[in-house]
Amino acid sequence: METAELMTWLQERTAMNILPDEVLKAIAPNLTLTSWAKNETIIEASQPIKNVYILQQGQVEIKGTKQTSCLLTGSLINLRELILEQSAQNTITTITEAKLWAIPAEKFTQLIKQYPEISQAFSQQLAQEIANLSSQLDFEQERREALRPYLVNKAKRGIIGKSRYAVRLRQNVKTASKDHESVLIFGEQGLEKDNLAALIHYGSGDRREPVIKVDCAKLQASGAEIFGRAGGKPGLIEAVEKGTLIFNNIQDLPSELLPSIVKLLDTKTYTPISRGENIANNKKECSARLIIIAEKVIPEIKKLITHNIKVPPLRVRKSDIEDQVNYYISLVSRNKKINKPQISPEALQRLQSYDFPNNLRELQNLVERAIVQISGTNELTEEIIWPSQGKKRQFRFNLLTAYPRFRNFLRSPWWPDRINYGFTLTVFALVVIILFVGPQTRDQNFALNLFWAWWWPLILLSFPFVGRLWCSVCPFMIYGEVAQKLTQILFPNYELKKWPRKTAEKWGGWFLFSGFALILLWEELWDLPNTAYLSSYLLLLITAGAMICSAIFERRFWCRYLCPIGGMNGMFAKLAMTELRAQQGTCSAECNTYQCYKGGPEKGEGQETNGCPLYSHPAQMQDNRDCVLCMTCLKACPHRSVTFNLRPPAVELWTTHQPRSYEVALLFLLLNAVFLHLTPQINDYFNLGLDLDNFWIHGLSAIALVTIPVIIPLMAHGIIRLVCKLNQIQSRSFIELAYGYLPLVLTVSLAYYLQMGLGEAGQVLPLVATTFGLDGSGLPIWVAHPAVIAFLQGITIIFGVLLTVILSQKIARQSFKLLLPQHLSSLSLGIAFWLLILQ
Repeated sequence: METAELMTWLQERTAMNILPDEVLKAIAPNLTLTSWAKNETIIEASQPIKNVYILQQGQVEIKGTKQTSCLLTGSLINLRELILEQSAQNTITTITEAKLWAIPAEKFTQLIKQYPEISQAFSQQLAQEIANLSSQLDFEQERREALRPYLVNKAKRGIIGKSRYAVRLRQNVKTASKDHESVLIFGEQGLEKDNLAALIHYGSGDRREPVIKVDCAKLQASGAEIFGRAGGKPGLIEAVEKGTLIFNNIQDLPSELLPSIVKLLDTKTYTPISRGENIANNKKECSARLIIIAEKVIPEIKKLITHNIKVPPLRVRKSDIEDQVNYYISLVSRNKKINKPQISPEALQRLQSYDFPNNLRELQNLVERAIVQISGTNELTEEIIWPSQGKKRQFRFNLLTAYPRFRNFLRSPWWPDRINYGFTLTVFALVVIILFVGPQTRDQNFALNLFWAWWWPLILLSFPFVGRLWCSVCPFMIYGEVAQKLTQILFPNYELKKWPRKTAEKWGGWFLFSGFALILLWEELWDLPNTAYLSSYLLLLITAGAMICSAIFERRFWCRYLCPIGGMNGMFAKLAMTELRAQQGTCSAECNTYQCYKGGPEKGEGQETNGCPLYSHPAQMQDNRDCVLCMTCLKACPHRSVTFNLRPPAVELWTTHQPRSYEVALLFLLLNAVFLHLTPQINDYFNLGLDLDNFWIHGLSAIALVTIPVIIPLMAHGIIRLVCKLNQIQSRSFIELAYGYLPLVLTVSLAYYLQMGLGEAGQVLPLVATTFGLDGSGLPIWVAHPAVIAFLQGITIIFGVLLTVILSQKIARQSFKLLLPQHLSSLSLGIAFWLLILQ
């Protein structure tokens, strides 16, 4: 290239265009064109300057301490260092083949001395660059000072756990990190949502940019902190530039700011706050990524967000608790410089059974507190980990843990199979036969005595203690299971039908209610307690229903939905002081087979079973209605999750209970049934003069007695509703408050049957002899004195009225004065039973 052409190129393509032509004429002849191969190092950092270079063509890379960049054609290399008498500051290599003009450093130094214009021109340029750099540093320092109170320096931790929820959360965070779009992270308190926001930022390509977090509850209503002031201090959006701005707890945002934030999300523009209206067209672009954190989703904001991430609460990801606990143990141990303790399986189960209303924050606090409390041990035990319990676990005492022998018995073949098939199956058949062929009155047939004088009082007494335990040894379903097994043997290709659950849930309760009503009328009008063969017909009729349903449907369909006795047992079981449940956290964290519910082969300590006969999962039960205490779940569970607890009696009725209309109908049917049994006493007490030997008169009076008494509770509730309406108070529904009468129904039924239980049951030995035609006059008899029976009946009724008042208050959670009509209703019914039973 000729000198003239080279001068023209230097003037047009390089920074030397600031030099006079005379100087360029002196420089141009000293330039030598050099060629460099690909990936060849031109200059090594920290080495002395040998040449000054000018890039003519090709791609050259400059590698600095903080960043790497490419040089443009015409770039001057080493000139600044030469003027400032420094060594090379950066390493420069070729990316492709390149050509550079070179002038020796010694020669260029001579030219600088010969032409002071060179030093002056580039010194001015350097001064300007330094001024610009200083200004930039001042701006950067001001920006850093503005951002400092809000900076998030790093993410505290990754997402811990292996559950499907943790995996999905990681994927959501990874997806949100791939672009610069807005993100909404929402969920309950204590879930470390701000940490997820930090993970998104530091996992993105903008990780070198700043990330700040603002608390929406502390923002000014004007929004000046966020948007800045027109002509004044810039806001955080401008200061963060291409970084990330996190709005924490957006639900606490001042209402005046919401439209501006909605506009920011929608248009990516904002307007600085101005004191006057003379500043127009001051709209600015927002280049920051916006992350919104919320406990309560705001619809106007959610619809404008690109990535929506819902953070699941800890109670639904119980399988992650073990990993979380181990992480917190490691973290605390490292901070305190102590040996890492272990957590016992019992303590872990205790944690997994707790719902953690404050989620991860609460779990971390529990672990930290437990480690502080360790003394002389290296294990976190159940006694050290003591989370407060929810309503489902308050005042519970697990009998299976306290009494291992009791647990072993319930898991043994004896309960209930050997009892059922070795005793009940045969005895029931003998009882039915004796009822048919033996004497027909209760004072001569011991089987009739067993059914009416033994079974009824004992079953009523058992409900407050063991709930629906009778159903586990019930002969009706034993014969139903036999029928089910015979069906599968005789018809191997026949498949038992699945339960029609929706239909059964809708109509099953009313079927058993109707069945019970018919049984009561049959019992009263045909005098079943004193007619042996009719009592046997009743037993056979219920057994037939169980056998037919078992031959058609799988498991115990009859027992759960259609059995009249089972419906009564399930209702009274709600009053029990015991319950069978499972530790919900253990089930959700460790179980993936649901053997207690579905059945399955032996697994760990879990035995092979066919699953729950009533299709109830112990961890999901809200009351005792659908548990017969057969202990199939206890035998099947490999994780020791099943518990059999002592608890406050009837606690479910004011905590987790779901009322059912058919149960309320059955409740009052059983209440009215006591009046039905007392028909002769009512006739005598009120001098009605009814001819009860006349079937039709007796029948009409029986129908009246099983329907009319319910009017008293209905009238009481009507008064409560009227008072609530007049005082603008929300009242409980009738089917909710009706369960308050349940103790009264149980106690008055028991008071009625105490006469037979204490006056006739003790004659069973002479009756056995009489039944078989023998003389039993010399056999012992245990009969209570009539005064003792009357005393116990009276105490039982009084106790029932008091419990009814207490339970009604618990269920209603309203003032005693407001519920006074229902309490007076209970008292009046109690007085009526007192007068009729004790007369």
